[in-house]
Amino acid sequence: MRFVLAIVAFVVAAVMIVAGIAQRTVFAPPTQLTASVTVPDDARYVVIAGSALNAHSGQQTLSVSGAPDVKSQVVAIGRTEDVTAWLGTEKYVAVGYDSAADKLTTRTVTPKASSGSTDATDTPTPTPTPTATAPAGGTTEKTAAGPNPTGSDLWLEEYDGANAQVTRMSIPDGVSVLVASDGTKPAPSKILVTWPVDASTPWAFPLIIGGLVLLVIGIALYLWGLYTHRKSRGPRRKSGPKMPKLPKAPKYKPSADAEVTSRGRRSTRRSRMIAPAVLVGALTLSGVGTGAAFADETPTPTPTPTSTSTSTSTAVPKPVNQLPPAVTVPQLERIIKRISVSAANADAKADPNLAKERFTGPALQLREANYAIRAKKSDEPALPAIPSDPIVLSLPQSTDSWPRTVVAVIDMPKDASGKDQAPQAITLVQDTPRDNYMIEYAVSLEPKAKVPNLAPASIGAAAVRPDSKLLALPPNQVAAAYGDVLMNGDDSKYASLFDSDGDTLRTAVGLPYKNERKSSLASTASLTFTNQVPANDTVAMATNDSGAIVWTDLLEFETIKVTEAGAEITLQPAGGATAALLGAPGSKMGVESTYSYQLAFYVPPAGSDAKITLLGFAQGLVAVKEVQ
Repeated sequence: MRFVLAIVAFVVAAVMIVAGIAQRTVFAPPTQLTASVTVPDDARYVVIAGSALNAHSGQQTLSVSGAPDVKSQVVAIGRTEDVTAWLGTEKYVAVGYDSAADKLTTRTVTPKASSGSTDATDTPTPTPTPTATAPAGGTTEKTAAGPNPTGSDLWLEEYDGANAQVTRMSIPDGVSVLVASDGTKPAPSKILVTWPVDASTPWAFPLIIGGLVLLVIGIALYLWGLYTHRKSRGPRRKSGPKMPKLPKAPKYKPSADAEVTSRGRRSTRRSRMIAPAVLVGALTLSGVGTGAAFADETPTPTPTPTSTSTSTSTAVPKPVNQLPPAVTVPQLERIIKRISVSAANADAKADPNLAKERFTGPALQLREANYAIRAKKSDEPALPAIPSDPIVLSLPQSTDSWPRTVVAVIDMPKDASGKDQAPQAITLVQDTPRDNYMIEYAVSLEPKAKVPNLAPASIGAAAVRPDSKLLALPPNQVAAAYGDVLMNGDDSKYASLFDSDGDTLRTAVGLPYKNERKSSLASTASLTFTNQVPANDTVAMATNDSGAIVWTDLLEFETIKVTEAGAEITLQPAGGATAALLGAPGSKMGVESTYSYQLAFYVPPAGSDAKITLLGFAQGLVAVKEVQ
């Protein structure tokens, strides 16, 4: 029997080991699934839908090839709506996935510019693409040049050149991939998508180990069988002469006093055998009884469920129809780094044309003036740089349309003397899908500024209408009201709306400063101050307390005029910024200097007891001209 069991163990062990090895070799599953497609050679843009990339689970690997110039190819990842908005009316090839045929599909899409079209790919009319006109007698046709997706701030991720040939990504729904070149050359024509497959063989290792264990057991059974077989075939004792019969023993006769049982010897033996069994049963029952007794003394406590509060105050409501944030945090970090490099290059060369690449509105106006002053006054300090990191606060607008606004606060490094500098708060604006984000406001935060609670960057904040009546003061009226406070101080009718504590700009250029300037002026001249709010420069973003952060611009005009014939105005200090912009040391008529104030306020909601607080500002001379 042992030999039979050993043979069975050997056979089962061999089957298990072979099956385990086969799972890792012959019957090993594939490690990946692939799908490929070839697009027309003249296609300049290819859009791979997120649904196609998510046709199978796991991280996707996208391989592109066939581009006429590898250096110009680009793979950009963006929200589907953003990708189609960027393409506008440009024709592209849409790549989908046919689950029935298990393959990628292609179709050519030509978006329509008309808003009334029922085409699913219709988008708002983008910036017109320039057209080329043929010579007289010829035909007019569209130029081959198209928009270049490289370097756009719209993309969540971007891979250029050789890095675009193979990219690994995890694309969620609602996100698409744009494959293109520089807009003039065709896009890569061969698209290959690879998905990983679970190639694990969880039973291979147990089968191999189990087979080896059975093999050892089989060997042990075989050796045991050999040992038993040899032992059973050892030398046997020879039979000798028969022994004589012994006489029978006399029968036992019990005494009269002894009890005689009617059962005989067989009954006695049976009783002797029953006694140990009864004893074992009794001990078993007594053991059970003892265990039950201990269980009763120390019962196992049963957890009692505690009631959980279902108060709606702790419930987090799910947003309904929540618009996406304009940018993600990684996307904003990449944008800020690009802006920092561009701003540093423009500041180093004092080139206003380079500044226009990333600055607009009041921020551009202040930088252009600074460059003009530095061109004539070498010791004029440059404006604060735009640092690349760290971003300590990001507040994107929640929107799916344009223009888009993003607010960011960036810590500044220590200055040359080792002193801390105020963080820079910047406002970025993107006018159209094909435009990059531009800095419209760049201010230094006040030392005592307390930024109110804001929405997380993953959700974003809603833009507030400039004429909103839900705030203590409509955003488009904040600059004018603050300008009145700078002119009239506590006598201003708006003074009670603004918090003067920590307002260093009010201390520097407010009413006391203006009165001092007037008193120090010679009697042969007069000095007047006026201000003006530029149009369409106000930006407002909602806070969590129903208030808003308002960014606005204020221009203040300082006009000095000669009041006595023959008198002359000499600008002080000699060779200063005013003289540099005027191009002369003084005037016999009068001089008007324009100062720009970029202002960031927190405006509380209507009905609140809180006051409007100046969070930060940037100010500087932007223009000087001679007046009659």
